[in-house]
Amino acid sequence: MLLAIDMGNTNIVVGCIDKDTIIFTERMSTNLGCTELEYAVLIKAVMDIHRVSENDIDGSIISSVIPSLTHIVKNALRKLLKTEPLVVGAGLKTGLNIRIDDPASLGADIAVDSVAAKNYYSAPNIVIDMGTATTMTAIDREGSYIGGIIFPGVNVSLESLVSKTSLLPRISFSTPKKVIGANTIDAMKSGIIYGEASRIDGMIDRFEEELGEKASVVATGGLASVIIPHCRHDITLDPELLLKGLKIIYDKNR
Repeated sequence: MLLAIDMGNTNIVVGCIDKDTIIFTERMSTNLGCTELEYAVLIKAVMDIHRVSENDIDGSIISSVIPSLTHIVKNALRKLLKTEPLVVGAGLKTGLNIRIDDPASLGADIAVDSVAAKNYYSAPNIVIDMGTATTMTAIDREGSYIGGIIFPGVNVSLESLVSKTSLLPRISFSTPKKVIGANTIDAMKSGIIYGEASRIDGMIDRFEEELGEKASVVATGGLASVIIPHCRHDITLDPELLLKGLKIIYDKNR
């Protein structure tokens, strides 16, 4: 059984995979102040909830966009498990041809998402990952990663809006009944939810124009289920995309 961990700026996703079946996936808050022992205890607690023992785990893999925390979580897994964790980065085989100016600069999460998309969806494809930042990346018809875009995530945009204004309140991500809001709360919800959906739709059009053909589109990340249903393009929601990619990379390197 494989323990897969994706470390993002806001959340850490912990998943367990048995062969090709994802047994569970859970989210924890990213905490830069936690020690190795504290992360070991947190990860063990997640496993215990799902009745998975340390002895059931025969391998582990980490992807991370937080270099300062990578070593801490890696050592936490060393305390918890009997195996040496793999870390996505230089030296690991991914099977992904990266055609950008500086391949070494590609984030681990984007690389893992792209590996999964390449293996599970028809090329060319567009991958949307909605976390602290929203990323949209492109894989061409030959299966090569050719680049993408990064813009502020939904939470970041909302926090900026609220913190920079005196009268706008914090709101939930519930969908308003109409696009044209008749009050401040609905106007903000519409701007955040329908505005983000429209931005994604517009960028898909521009991606396909540069690709020169229609692409399959897949979305993942914590807020994808809130925004993507309001998009007008045909987009597949795959909350387990990154875990699938980690499993593929682990199998290529073990």
